[in-house]
Amino acid sequence: MNLDDIKISTQRLNLKPFTANDADETYNCITPTLTRYLAWDPQARHEFDQTWSKWLKNFALGTEIIFVIREVSSQVFIGLVGLHRMQTSNPELGIWIREDYHHHSYGREAVTAVANWAIDFVKPELFVYPVAEDNYPSRKIAESLGGKVVSKFTGPKYEVVTYEIPINY
Repeated sequence: MNLDDIKISTQRLNLKPFTANDADETYNCITPTLTRYLAWDPQARHEFDQTWSKWLKNFALGTEIIFVIREVSSQVFIGLVGLHRMQTSNPELGIWIREDYHHHSYGREAVTAVANWAIDFVKPELFVYPVAEDNYPSRKIAESLGGKVVSKFTGPKYEVVTYEIPINY
């Protein structure tokens, strides 16, 4: 797969693979409040640069793809949606939306679009969706796609519940 060949569109959103050109906008939207439910914490810029460089390396290896979410009409950066462990039969979905764009169902729309794309291109048996137990908006995304909690564990920052989402949601 070539980064330039992958494009996903919905009525309101354009999703394209993350590139170095997206780093500034992404970094500028990372806040401590937002990342309280993410597996990683706000980082110094040089640490974030290492993080996104790893995303690009993982894409080249075929193990994950991070999509930048933009609003169709304005092309404003809204967030990121990831498809991790792509080489497995149970790839992992993940999402974050910048705080000033919460509560507009962009997360569900982006996760659904990536899942639909992955069904055609990755051919999963099911998806997994780990989320902080207290992150109810994100949990609602998994549940709206037919996700069921299959495990719970204590992560480094919070209690995690893992959903399995069927491909026929």
